[in-house]
Amino acid sequence: MENLTKEKSNLMKALLVLAIIGSVYFAVKIFSEVKQTSLLGESATPATISFSGHGEVTGVPDIASIYFTISKDSKTGEAAQAAVAVVEKQALDFLKSKGVAEKDIKTNNVSLYPNYEYKQAVCPMPVPMGEGTAGTVSPSYPSCPGSRRVLTDYTASENIIVKIRNVDDAGVIIQGLGEVGVSDLNGPNYEIDDMDALQAQARKKAIDDAKQKAEILAKDLGVRLVKITSFYESGGGPIYYAEVMMKDSTGGTSTPAVLPKGENTISSDVTITYEIR
Repeated sequence: MENLTKEKSNLMKALLVLAIIGSVYFAVKIFSEVKQTSLLGESATPATISFSGHGEVTGVPDIASIYFTISKDSKTGEAAQAAVAVVEKQALDFLKSKGVAEKDIKTNNVSLYPNYEYKQAVCPMPVPMGEGTAGTVSPSYPSCPGSRRVLTDYTASENIIVKIRNVDDAGVIIQGLGEVGVSDLNGPNYEIDDMDALQAQARKKAIDDAKQKAEILAKDLGVRLVKITSFYESGGGPIYYAEVMMKDSTGGTSTPAVLPKGENTISSDVTITYEIR
């Protein structure tokens, strides 16, 4: 009987120790959760701060693009297309003679459509047009049944885009195309072939600009930049391009042999968000 009493006493002590350990464990856990939910003055969401940066680089264009149309009218569609083909061959032969590769000449659109004229039948005799002075009639000749559309001719056209890699030849090529009889000519639009490399340089400048602002402000505020939580880039691409345009090349305006191509400016704008402590 005495042994049974001692075993019960030992069991009660063991249960009491386990209860104390469990209470301590749950107290620590609750304290940690309360701390994270800001009940003790600290927020579960880290504080952040954002900075914007801007970067620009310039480059000299190394490609010139021009656009021209060949358009001809004729009594039949076949004749109109044949007339376009004659001018097209002359234009292509000229471009090849100036070193323009076939891969840099692209047909953008081909069209053929009929042209109509409205023929209005007229009554042969004047007819009275309401009340007026006695013995007079209106001189109007109203339309009579039989008015119709009449086919007059056909228009064939072709739009061509040309990429000129030797940009110094742009003026000479534009002038030569005008002489072979293209209907409309626009350009050149000056571009940079490897835009990705310049865009990467502009982006790096923008990132460096944002980082420098972040470091200065963090020092002034007495906080520490922990890590980047988000990054965003907007805009980008050329913000300016030089363009010389010549419309209606048959107008007699002389194109200079060398056209100024200027510089292209490529920009990048970024926003970087930091966690701070």
